[in-house]
Amino acid sequence: MRKIVFVLLMLSRTAFGQQSAHYIEAGYFYGNILALSPDSHAFLQGHPSGFFTSYNVQNLGTEAWHAHYNYPDTGYSFSYQNLQSDILGEIYALYKHYNFYLFERLAKNKLILSTGLGLGYATHPYDKVHNNKNIAFASHLNTSSYFRLSYQRAGISPHLNLHLGLLFMHTSNSNIKSPNAGVNSWGLSLGLSYDTQSPDQPLELTPKVEDTLFSEPIKLNIAFKSGVNESKIIGSGVKPFWVLSAYADKRLNRKSALQLGMEAFHTPMLKDYYNLSLTNPRIELAEPNNFLRVGAFVGHELFINKLSLETQVGYYVKYPFKYASRVYESIALKRYFNKRWFAVIRLKVHMLDAESIGFGVGIRL
Repeated sequence: MRKIVFVLLMLSRTAFGQQSAHYIEAGYFYGNILALSPDSHAFLQGHPSGFFTSYNVQNLGTEAWHAHYNYPDTGYSFSYQNLQSDILGEIYALYKHYNFYLFERLAKNKLILSTGLGLGYATHPYDKVHNNKNIAFASHLNTSSYFRLSYQRAGISPHLNLHLGLLFMHTSNSNIKSPNAGVNSWGLSLGLSYDTQSPDQPLELTPKVEDTLFSEPIKLNIAFKSGVNESKIIGSGVKPFWVLSAYADKRLNRKSALQLGMEAFHTPMLKDYYNLSLTNPRIELAEPNNFLRVGAFVGHELFINKLSLETQVGYYVKYPFKYASRVYESIALKRYFNKRWFAVIRLKVHMLDAESIGFGVGIRL
């Protein structure tokens, strides 16, 4: 671990010099895996542990959104988890992250909420013959995310800061392939960060410019998303799906908008699930006319510069037969290219049980 910290330190000093507002962090974590189902106990063999490193850019007000969010950091982070299980193995993950300062930005004692989204590589995925107890991952490549609430004590030496935090990490393949129970781990983290800024030149924040009154009319959004997924029945087959959404949004202020809309889901894996389930006499399913689902939803969009975060709750008004629950939730990350066009990545779940991850484009009119 000391070698990793040394390499990151040399790269940071070489690329940015002492006067740049950047810092690197390295730390260790130790914790537990949350058992969300009885089947999870088969792979709970020990306490997960690992390390993380991160490169962070301190945003000091060169753009208006910095001041609106109390001058957050942006950066990239890498984590290694040893799940202490012969069934689960290890996870290597790379993230894009944000650090949000909850109170005074330049205080020596800081409370920081960090969130990251990225990709993880699982070393021991499910295998029907050799690893059939691993219901967490069906593939090597998975989505991964983390949240960390940490206390930072700045200036324990001219360039070093101390970090102590509570960390939550989630890894799954978002039901691209079954099984997909995923792993939710939490633990305590302890680390150090090295600040490249010279102590003789403290950080200076660009003051927030007073907001003028912000107003927008109701906007219409149309989005198309697609991907692949598999039903809950292992080996039933990976199939593509399509989602068409239409919704109105109303901006409340520079940060937030409320949404109301409808969407149609064409999901061929439902037909596979239905046909295979008919062979099980214990499952009673109504005969559907077709397998198209239609949902109505309400949502919220949080705008962060060109990025935004959508959270939505929906209800199937057209529900061909019982599959998961009739209520669904989704979280999406959007990237605006201009004031109208955007790209989107969306995770759809039923009570924390992932159904799909979709990628798409849309327009805000």
